[in-house]
Formats: sequence, structure tokens, C-alpha cells
Amino acid sequence: MFIFDAHLDLAMNAIEWNRDLRLSVEEIREIEKGMTDKPDRAKNTVSLQAMRKGNIGLCVATQIARYSPKGNSLPGWNSQQQAWAQTQGQLAWYKAMEDVGEMVQITDLQELNTHLEIWKNDTSNKPIGYILSLEGADSIITMQYLEKSYESGLRAIGPAHYGPGVYAHGTDSDGGIGAKGRELLKKIEELNLILDVTHLCDTSFWETMNVYNGALWASHNNCRTLVDHNRQFSDNQLKELVQRDAVIGIPLDAWMMVPDWIRGKSTSEQMGVTLETMIDHIDHICQLAGNTLHVGIGTDLDGAFGKEQCPSDLDTIADLQKVPHSLRKRGYSQTDIENIMHRNFIHFIQKVWG
Repeated sequence: MFIFDAHLDLAMNAIEWNRDLRLSVEEIREIEKGMTDKPDRAKNTVSLQAMRKGNIGLCVATQIARYSPKGNSLPGWNSQQQAWAQTQGQLAWYKAMEDVGEMVQITDLQELNTHLEIWKNDTSNKPIGYILSLEGADSIITMQYLEKSYESGLRAIGPAHYGPGVYAHGTDSDGGIGAKGRELLKKIEELNLILDVTHLCDTSFWETMNVYNGALWASHNNCRTLVDHNRQFSDNQLKELVQRDAVIGIPLDAWMMVPDWIRGKSTSEQMGVTLETMIDHIDHICQLAGNTLHVGIGTDLDGAFGKEQCPSDLDTIADLQKVPHSLRKRGYSQTDIENIMHRNFIHFIQKVWG
């Protein structure tokens, strides 16, 4: 089945982790054997080859660079200008992948529909389609920089990541969006960008809902009812997103999938984390919505974690092909399964761009 993945940090892996994603997952693991600078070394799950093998022909691919001013203990850049430069290096990698035919940027309806036809009909070595998103808006120095980003193909943006940001408060922090956040939201709406509400803390989330009227989604967000942590959304937040015709992508970072996970200590085998756990979150959103039209896949695989923090039955991203079978066992129809695996996000984008 064709799969749309709404959140992959591909350029971060290429630029910061120094992974050549044209190689196979196994080749990257071999190169990283013995490396200890990051906890997920030699445990990667994503490469462009693995995406093709899993028929994941379209994704939302990120740029990411946090600004961490003095007093902020989170890792990041010491100025917004440095953060901007980092995102531009990531953009340059995507463009280099386009130059060698590995990827193709999707920015409008015609490009989207053409790409989907290629993946439906062509059996050759097809390029991975990507829609460019910015995870955390700290690198947007002024609104003119957001305009520059739009011209470079940016089509989705999340105001915050972890902690307090320039435009909003994110995971593990609390606070509102302020004047700068309102200015950003106004510009997002003006440019018809998709607002990604993932990572917004509760206060920033609800303030955003009060002032923003444009298209929005949650690219990688699980359910707080199942895992009680501020990183997940409450049922009230999920219902608000459903009411606004949003789609919520389900991520595969184990600590967000089950309660009481201890990072660096827990294992998926110990905690019983499998792809079936993903279905629990999918099913919860479907029950809240009363249909299968508001949930999809947003794996966040290799998002600063690897196999050590993945479902135990996932070796590479290609194993997403196990998910339709699990949904079928839960009683989901073929139409429901196609909605979840790709159609909901694709229809959402077609509507926004149409």
C-alpha cells in the first residue's frame, strides 16, 4: 500500500548525524558501528532505499534548528541567524538530493498529482516526494525570512519545538504565543502555509486556536489519554483538531506510545511496544472523531532516536507495511485503511492547495 509519512527529519540526519541516506539502512549501521556520540548510532531505521522498499513515496520532510539564548539549557544555536543558516544547509541537502534524482520537492497541486501518478504507474527507481516543513520557527528572524522560505518551497511550519521559543512555548514548558506569535500566525495564514500544532504547550495551543483561522494539522502527535504527558494532546485538543478538519499523524517514538517509559533504560520488549501500540493511538482518535478521516502516519523515525526506542517489530521504515494488516485485524475496512495510510493527508493537502 502507498504510504504518506507526515514527519521525517531527513535533512537533520544527513547534516547533523552525517548519514548518507542514499545508502541502505544496513550500510549506514555498519558505518556507525562503535560510534558513541549519539545514543542512536548504528540503530537507524530510515534511508531513501528503505522508503522505496516500503512504498513510502511521499513525506513531509523537515528543517529544524532551535535558537537557545543564554539561560536556556536546551541544545541549540546562540543566535537566530545561526539557526537560519543551519536550516539553509538542510535545504541545500534536499536540493542536492533532487539534483541526483533521489527526491523531488512538492509545492503545488499539479506537482502533487503528477508525483502520485508516477508512483502509481512507474516501476523504476522513483524519487521520494517531499513537502518541506519547518519544525520550530526560531530560525525565522523576521516575517521577510518566512516569505523567503515560502519561495524556497516551505509549505508547513510549527511555531515551537521543545521549551520556550521565539514565537510560542513548546513541549515541557508553559506560556502563551505573545505578540510575535500572533504576527507569525497572521503571516502563516496570509501565505496559506499549513500550521503544524505539534509540540505546542497547552497554553500556546489554545491561544493559537483563538486567533488562527487557516489550515492546520498535527504531523506527529499521540494521545494523552493513553500516555499522560504534555507532549501528547488531550481529548479536548484532539476534538478541536477534528472540528477544524485537521489530520493527526501518529509517531513511533516509544516514550510517546506507552506510559512509564524511561529513556535510556526501558526497552520495547520489556514494555510491550509494537506496531499494535500505534494502532491503539490511531483507534483512539477514530473513536473520538467517529470516523477514520482525521488520523494518519507521522512516524518521526530517526528523530534523534533509533531502534532502541522504536516498536520491537520495526527494523526499518519499510515495516510500516505491517500496519494495514494490523488495522484489518481490528475491523477496519479497506477504505478506512487507505484513509489512514495515505489518503487523509493527501486529501487535506489537495484541499488546502486547491
